[in-house]
Amino acid sequence: MAEQITYRRVYEQSSRRDGKRVLVDRIWPRGMRKEDAHLDEWLREVAPSSELRRWYGHDPNRFTEFRRRYLAELRDAGHREAAEHLRDLAAHDKLTLLTATKDVDHSQAAVLAEWLGRKR
Repeated sequence: MAEQITYRRVYEQSSRRDGKRVLVDRIWPRGMRKEDAHLDEWLREVAPSSELRRWYGHDPNRFTEFRRRYLAELRDAGHREAAEHLRDLAAHDKLTLLTATKDVDHSQAAVLAEWLGRKR
């Protein structure tokens, strides 16, 4: 159920409606204390590779290509186990994917939410 999968910034106030809260960034959010994040999991292994992240640089003009490359990474062995774990979480509960990125609609969290919605 794609409506069960949402994404937003980790800096926003948590809510009981979030369901499972999973941080999908490779790097811990700047200025955020772990106890303030109210996470169920930090699944950094599902985040884009450092190389892809550096190439993208959160440039919205590169988002289409970033999305294509990131989806290819999710199929690779290095990401597969974490991606499957995320899919299992989404199958059993409402899931909120969290990121520190300011432009969440052009982030890996948005790509993951779409991917999880299709894969069910």
